[in-house]
Amino acid sequence: MAKAHAQASAVIAAAPEKVYEVLSDYHNHHPNILPKGVFSNFVVEEGGVGAGTVFRTDGKVGGIARPLHMRVSEPQPGRVLAETDIDTGMHTTFSLTPEAGGTRVTIATDWEPSHGLMGWIERRIAPGMLEKMYREELSNLNEYLLGYDPQNEDT
Repeated sequence: MAKAHAQASAVIAAAPEKVYEVLSDYHNHHPNILPKGVFSNFVVEEGGVGAGTVFRTDGKVGGIARPLHMRVSEPQPGRVLAETDIDTGMHTTFSLTPEAGGTRVTIATDWEPSHGLMGWIERRIAPGMLEKMYREELSNLNEYLLGYDPQNEDT
């Protein structure tokens, strides 16, 4: 069966190093950019910064809630951060590209849809819902970085 795919991209008004620092820090920063009402019960189980981090959260998209058990990797440290669901194989990447005015960040997810009618519906509806959620996350990231001072970790 073909994998499903969703992605969104935006230019963030910050240097790639700052953007990556926020994305890769699952203790202090990453939870602050997650869309409200979508993720809850975010808990870091191992690590907390970059590759080797393992976390759990509950995600709710389209009214359907599901537990996520994610392992973080860094296929290209400083440029690509990845989260893979340990239980399902769903794979999300955060790709950074320097661009005039900041950093282009692309969030992309690939997953194996359910079987049968549910899978058919999922392939047609879920990408749009995820793209909307990613646009909100990218907006949150931009706003967060506008107020972020790396010298002040209380931000």
